[in-house]
Amino acid sequence: MIEIEPSGGGVGAFVRGVDLSSDVSGDVAGELRAALGDHGVLFFRDQKLAPEDHIAFAEKFGAINVNRFFAKNEDYPQIAMVAKEPEQTGNIGGSWHTDHSYDREPALGSILVAREVPAQGGDTLFANMYAAWEALSEGLKRTLEGLNAVHSSRHVFGAKSGYAPRQDGRIGNPDLATQDAVHPAVITHPISGRRALYVNGGFTIRFDGWTEEESRPLLQYLYAHAARPEFTYRFRWEDGSVAFWDNRATWHYAVNDYHGQRRVMHRITVEGCALS
Repeated sequence: MIEIEPSGGGVGAFVRGVDLSSDVSGDVAGELRAALGDHGVLFFRDQKLAPEDHIAFAEKFGAINVNRFFAKNEDYPQIAMVAKEPEQTGNIGGSWHTDHSYDREPALGSILVAREVPAQGGDTLFANMYAAWEALSEGLKRTLEGLNAVHSSRHVFGAKSGYAPRQDGRIGNPDLATQDAVHPAVITHPISGRRALYVNGGFTIRFDGWTEEESRPLLQYLYAHAARPEFTYRFRWEDGSVAFWDNRATWHYAVNDYHGQRRVMHRITVEGCALS
């Protein structure tokens, strides 16, 4: 029997009693999908997922999005490599963001499997966009409900961004960084039906119809608000750990505090749908 226990922090739940390599029937996948919509991110311990198992598990939830920018596993192109070598100082994902908001149909979520973790450090922070929305004033809610926001990949993955050259080959294809998308600043979550704040510091560049200068003060306020400690949870990785997060209900932040150590993660991203 699957046991789903809230993390005790501001977001997420731990799932016990399921072997992701063999136990995920249609009913189990449906239960996990509902739990993902409710909790934003699901954490699993002591899993033994071969790459084939990782792919098969992801396909229970939708088609796989092969990321245009991340280095890929040589044998399994569906799997993006999220790695940091001991001599590297920069990491991938080291600021608050949500994946693929620059796509017109943003990804449902990502499934990250720990392959090699540092002796200490390398945690991932998650933030709850349901809670961030619910804690706003009624006046600000009314303002945001009338707004759309513009998201882009250009300033992060494009040739002029400066980000990709610092990643030592871990990020590429800057010529493909042409994705711009417009989404509501507040969405109705496709699984849970709950309202969630949908802007993020990684890829949101302005409100639609506003200049970047006009947008900046309100966006910065929302970024600081949504990252409040009471909305967050810090996940400590171990060998065999898996995290499955919903990109529409959460942000995440990979903590870069393990210089001189190696960290290797395998990530699969599951396709989503248009947001409203």
